[in-house]
Amino acid sequence: MNYKIYLYDTESDTIGSGPLSSVAIQSHLEAAAGKDIEIHISSAGGSAFDAIAIYDLLKKYPGKVTTYVDALAASAASIVAMAGDTLVMSKYALMMIHKPMVGSGGNADELLKDVQMLNVVQSRLAHIYMDKTGLDSATINSLIDAVTWMNADQALDLGFIDQVEDYSEPVSNKLIIQNYTNSAPLVYRQCINKILNKQTNMNLENKELIDRTTSVLDKVMNFFKKVVNKQTVTDKGTLHHAGELDEGTEVYQDEDLNTPASNDSYTTSSGKKFTVTSGKVHEVSADQGIDDDDDDLPENLFTGKNKTAVQSSIKAVKAKLNAQNSLLAEAKAALEEANIRLNKTREEVKNEIKSDFSPENSRRSNKAKTETAPFFAPQTTLAQNAVKKAISR
Repeated sequence: MNYKIYLYDTESDTIGSGPLSSVAIQSHLEAAAGKDIEIHISSAGGSAFDAIAIYDLLKKYPGKVTTYVDALAASAASIVAMAGDTLVMSKYALMMIHKPMVGSGGNADELLKDVQMLNVVQSRLAHIYMDKTGLDSATINSLIDAVTWMNADQALDLGFIDQVEDYSEPVSNKLIIQNYTNSAPLVYRQCINKILNKQTNMNLENKELIDRTTSVLDKVMNFFKKVVNKQTVTDKGTLHHAGELDEGTEVYQDEDLNTPASNDSYTTSSGKKFTVTSGKVHEVSADQGIDDDDDDLPENLFTGKNKTAVQSSIKAVKAKLNAQNSLLAEAKAALEEANIRLNKTREEVKNEIKSDFSPENSRRSNKAKTETAPFFAPQTTLAQNAVKKAISR
């Protein structure tokens, strides 16, 4: 069992006095007799010189030293904390570093000597922080000058501590597996559940397996992605999906199936057209366009990844061509319809107008009323009267 030493401030004692002095720490270390020790700290500071002495004693101690910041390691107490081979800080604790201070009086010469002494002490304290964090002198001294308070996460990021002590429940393999299966697509969950159901002797709460579980599941998930996932090249880019591209299939922009495809109309390299709404395929048409069965390239021209990249580029070009062909076909049909109307003779136009126009009090048959609506039909009384005159001539 580790030998434990508590450096907790009392109403009368701080670092450098009573049970928190370097003399008291030396007695504890002699009693520990080389055993691994734990130094628990909750102190607002005290004597910088005693803190350096305690730091030196702990660094020379033959056993392993672990320092714990239980609530506060401020000022001189932060120097003691730096002595641990491993420095652990409670996630609720604080650490503070600042410039050394002295209460003095006297003439200008005496005060100037105090200033010089404080600068030398700060340089020694800065070196202790530098040795622990690996930060440069300018950075450490700027933190000291600014009177820096750090929580556990900040101290960890800056390198002042090695570990944050958390009191939450340990994570089990069962929870890790559950997180994976809950977020995975249905086809992955089915495969993983089958594997786990077959491994009836697997201890899902074995803490020794926790570190390996994530790595194993990553490999399993990547394997299933390679086997099950498919990709379809369209005129708007490559879409990824599990299984075939059918009505209702979920499609994504990335291989990990995390980002749903944008709402839009898409055309594949084979001419198949479909729309995507809320990440799902709708209104899939049959293949119609450029033949997509001739993507094989000469074996001696490209190999491996280069060949795959070229084939993907060809499919992308075909998809864009099919989309453009579809637009051109629609435009051609519209132009043909317009051309037919423009080429109609004057008489045909008159007939269209007559077929749908009945003068007031006329007894024309209902046959005219059932004919297709003409391209142009007068709506106002003024226009109708003008048409009457034109027809009667």
